[in-house]
Amino acid sequence: DDLCCAVAVDFSAGVYSRLSGRTTCPPGLFFEDDTANRRTAMKIVEIPAGKLNARRFIEEKVQEIAQTVSDGSAITALSGGVDSSVVTVLGHHALGKKLAVWFIDNGLMRQDEPQSVARLFKKFGIQVEILDARSTFFDALKGITDPEQKREAITQTFYKRVFGELVRSRGARHLLQGTILTDVEETVAGIKRQHNVLEQLGIDPQEAFGYGVIEPLVELRKDGVRKVARALGLPEAVYNRMPFPGPALAARVVGEATPERLELARKATAIVESELRKVKAFQYMAILHEDRFAGMRGGKRDFGLQVEVRCWNSVDARTAKPVWLAPPVLKKLARRITEEVPGVVSVTYNIATKPPSTIEAV
Repeated sequence: DDLCCAVAVDFSAGVYSRLSGRTTCPPGLFFEDDTANRRTAMKIVEIPAGKLNARRFIEEKVQEIAQTVSDGSAITALSGGVDSSVVTVLGHHALGKKLAVWFIDNGLMRQDEPQSVARLFKKFGIQVEILDARSTFFDALKGITDPEQKREAITQTFYKRVFGELVRSRGARHLLQGTILTDVEETVAGIKRQHNVLEQLGIDPQEAFGYGVIEPLVELRKDGVRKVARALGLPEAVYNRMPFPGPALAARVVGEATPERLELARKATAIVESELRKVKAFQYMAILHEDRFAGMRGGKRDFGLQVEVRCWNSVDARTAKPVWLAPPVLKKLARRITEEVPGVVSVTYNIATKPPSTIEAV
């Protein structure tokens, strides 16, 4: 028999208990929400990448999306990551012009990301509209330093304000999004709230935001999604693209994510991605810390900032180990970051594993 895991979650306390045992069900997760004496359940049956028939999966999901949307219309938010890219192409195959594809420029993305993603998908005959929502997100994040409160502010702003207005103005009834199984696990376990996990937390999108959510990839992990991306004919630049968090650079700014601090993180990110692009790794990133550190510039004291560099090896993001970068590579990273990112006087490199660390810092 396969092992099935049951996770019972007390959301009011933010804790969970795990019970495991032998059953005849396939590998998967079973979630129960006991908030306000309500018990709802959602069983997610994992499709491991090794057992995934990508062609059959594509056919089934295209059919499911078409049947769910029926004679209505849908919207998807494309970020350029492999998850949202696969969902966008599946939706395009299923719905054609009944699918509106938007890139939400929330001010939290990497350098020139909205324009480069739109150009790429235009080659596939998919028109991507860019919505400038930077001021909306900056206002929502103002004054917030707690990591979970930042994630919640982004979630509410994305689903209720930005997408709620889009859906209402377009008359759409569904949102397609790229939630994967690891997103659900980490959120339900209380490790880290992923902004795209809703129904598994007892949140009814129809009731809360006014539209339904379709999640074609929720049975897969990252390696399975990459397999589907290749079968869809997406370029290697997409299917082997590094994961990027839903909260984007806000997850890489410790403390308040102001426009100015986000810009510093953006500059540091560009340097890290440029210097490590040839390194075989699952993910690498730059993290801007909140504390100040003593430094020296021009023979004078400079009480400046610290950037932490992380570079990970992983398969599905559940566990990860640091890549042991060569000293000359670390030296060049430190030199460029301290010279090119204003105010930075210290650069560190993470050597902890996941667990106990997590891949992202926030």
